[in-house]
Amino acid sequence: MAKYRQNLPQLANRTFLSDGGMETTFIFHDGLELPHFASFTLMATPEGRQKLRDYYVRYLSIARRSGTGFILDTPTWRANPDWGTLLGYGPEALRAVNEASIELLLDLRNEFETTETPCVVSGTIGPRGDGYKAGKMDA
Repeated sequence: MAKYRQNLPQLANRTFLSDGGMETTFIFHDGLELPHFASFTLMATPEGRQKLRDYYVRYLSIARRSGTGFILDTPTWRANPDWGTLLGYGPEALRAVNEASIELLLDLRNEFETTETPCVVSGTIGPRGDGYKAGKMDA
């Protein structure tokens, strides 16, 4: 559900937090293997979805305690056709994982949002190639 599409609260002179390096946290702190740095692959199992949920809850709890808003970015930085193909995801599977990622965040917003802690859901779009190498520009 598009709750804030026409009136983004983070533009209203409020403080908003966001998460801090999902893939880095999963790989280097939690010891998870993420093929091609793709967190969206965690959506494939109940255990992976729980890991994602736990990750977001840590940050949402900080936002709630601090009375700040929170921007919930989907774990879909690599969920595009180029990386999807490399990871064995066709167009329908990519669509499904993107939709499921939004649903996860909508559930978290419903659970954690308060008047003092508005939660904006943001669909993350990452680079089609290497994010650290300039390449062809897509429009």
